[in-house]
Amino acid sequence: MLSRRASCGCGQLQIEIHGEPLGVGVCHCLACQQRTGSVFAALAAFAVPYTVFGTATDYVRTGDQGARFRFRFCPVCGTNLFHTEEEVDQESVAVAVGGFADPDFPAPQDSVYTCRRHSWVQLPAGITIFDKDPV
Repeated sequence: MLSRRASCGCGQLQIEIHGEPLGVGVCHCLACQQRTGSVFAALAAFAVPYTVFGTATDYVRTGDQGARFRFRFCPVCGTNLFHTEEEVDQESVAVAVGGFADPDFPAPQDSVYTCRRHSWVQLPAGITIFDKDPV
């Protein structure tokens, strides 16, 4: 089975996942823009189990539709590496695509909160676009 490891900028926090992504997407919501310091977040969801190496600092944020997300950051370099959704079966983990440092990582299949996309951001052809969160 394919195994991948994503890391924060300094290498102190890492996550190892197995298998292909359940999905890859980008989010343009304002919270993701602020959280990443970029104009969107690129995330890949993977099935459990996963293994974390190092120490993480947690931050819980409530989304627009009431879901609570627990974000894990490296306390040394500040990289937001992965998150899970609270109050649901912990069947998956979302990992920041940039943490894999792999230019050949699969492209996103969907884009959410496109209503908040910066006008100059171009999306890949064939991507499924949602104005907001489709949940």
